[in-house]
Amino acid sequence: MSIDTYIWVKQLKGSAGKSKKQRLVLNGLGLRRIGDEKKLKDTPAIRGMIEKIQHMLEVQVRVGCINLSGARSRRIINK
Repeated sequence: MSIDTYIWVKQLKGSAGKSKKQRLVLNGLGLRRIGDEKKLKDTPAIRGMIEKIQHMLEVQVRVGCINLSGARSRRIINK
């Protein structure tokens, strides 16, 4: 993966009623409330975390435009 590739994540759903693991992943990504956005380096660890809670996020891959693969790429907007 390219060093200059970043993933922008935006929280769309709240953590109420979600499992403790999902809340911990949100916290690990630095997301606290609905509408929060973070710019994260594109690493396998970050992609794994996003995959676990992809139903709660809007994801954008920028600069390197490396697409996420499979069914999880439905919400991706490449710019």
